[in-house]
Amino acid sequence: MSDAERPAPIIVVKKKGGHGGHHGGAWKVAYADFVTAMMALFIVLWLLSSDEKVKKAVGGYFQDPLGHGKLMGSTLAGAGEGLLIHRDDMSKLKDVIENAIRQIPKIDAIRDQVKITVTGEGLRIELLENETGTFFESGRPNPSPQGQEILKLLARQLGALPNSLLIEGHTDARPYASTNGYTNWELSADRANAARRLMESDGLRPGQVAQVRGFADRSLRDAKNPEHASNRRISVIVKYQEADLETALKNQTDALPSAAEKPAKPPETPSSPAAGH
Repeated sequence: MSDAERPAPIIVVKKKGGHGGHHGGAWKVAYADFVTAMMALFIVLWLLSSDEKVKKAVGGYFQDPLGHGKLMGSTLAGAGEGLLIHRDDMSKLKDVIENAIRQIPKIDAIRDQVKITVTGEGLRIELLENETGTFFESGRPNPSPQGQEILKLLARQLGALPNSLLIEGHTDARPYASTNGYTNWELSADRANAARRLMESDGLRPGQVAQVRGFADRSLRDAKNPEHASNRRISVIVKYQEADLETALKNQTDALPSAAEKPAKPPETPSSPAAGH
């Protein structure tokens, strides 16, 4: 067969792909980043347009994602919504505050001077003085550094609650030495008011304090020892919610005997207090 009769060879030309071969799947990573950014943007826009309850719920989740605290954020520093603040839950609130106080450095030295009890009025937190003064400067209405630390901690904890607060100041029965008429009445009220100012500047909600009371020595903690240092104290009371108070009053009324069951009793004449008390 001559060269002219032989068939022409078949030439196959293979072309490599363009940019796809060089970049591989990098576009997929970029696309995923774009989708993630867009999702984050839509979540932010949704939160901005949501009501306050939804915002608090989301914030509470990030404070306590595992739900251990069950207070919309462990301890009381969460959003404040859903906190255990009703009458039956005051003991749980007591445990939370006691746990927070235990975290304060060197608290062991004053542990016995911080008393937290559940009372008929609400949760009562008392800061009891010693002979030299622990929470306030001796004979003065100014909180000491240790007193400021405790009061600020309480403010940050209680500020998350919807409950109203009462702040009380108390003294012992020892007369206040003064030449300008300043007495235990003024001292107890001034200390309570100083505690209010400090707590409102560091955690309490505006208007959360319902009352500031100064009792002087009219409500002694240790009535058998009227000059004992523990009678000098500041009390912060977390009041029950109104619904709880109404329930408590109704229960007390239902428990009272009727007028027909009450025995006649002559009126009592109050005795006069001892001089100097």
